Amino acid sequence: MKQSPEHDAIEKRLGPGKTSRDGFLGQDTRHLAEIINDDDLSVKRLDLTHGAIAERMRFFRDAAEAGLGGTVAVPPHFEVSSDSVRGRIPCPFGHKGGSFAKNTVIVDNTRLNKQVIYTDLTIHLIEEHGFYQGRGAFFRTDPATLAEVLEVPPLPPPEAPFPV
Repeated sequence: MKQSPEHDAIEKRLGPGKTSRDGFLGQDTRHLAEIINDDDLSVKRLDLTHGAIAERMRFFRDAAEAGLGGTVAVPPHFEVSSDSVRGRIPCPFGHKGGSFAKNTVIVDNTRLNKQVIYTDLTIHLIEEHGFYQGRGAFFRTDPATLAEVLEVPPLPPPEAPFPV
């Protein structure tokens, strides 16, 4: 897959450096366009959208923030917590005004005994850019794992067209 010069510039910002000490690509050797395309195909196979996944992530983030640093039970079988540090982090894709609190959200699905960890920036990267980060990146979580652990509800079936 050929990558645009714009993606080349973004890919440089996603590497280790000013925005993030460790970067967002991990040890992934694929180009940015391929990473995004592969995750987009995964989301489509799940019959979900990036927006639906991000919405569920925000739901748990909001529940965790209400706990003021403690663990919060979210029925029927989730435990969530949130931690934040001072400062903000910009969107490495270059969104104007795209700056996000440095927080960490931890969601434990006690029924599955599985956990995911993400940030406000992670939610933005997924929703706006379809970017789940590169393999090996600290906050990388593949779409299927997010859908499973967060129990992202399926999209409603499309409406049938009117008969002609």
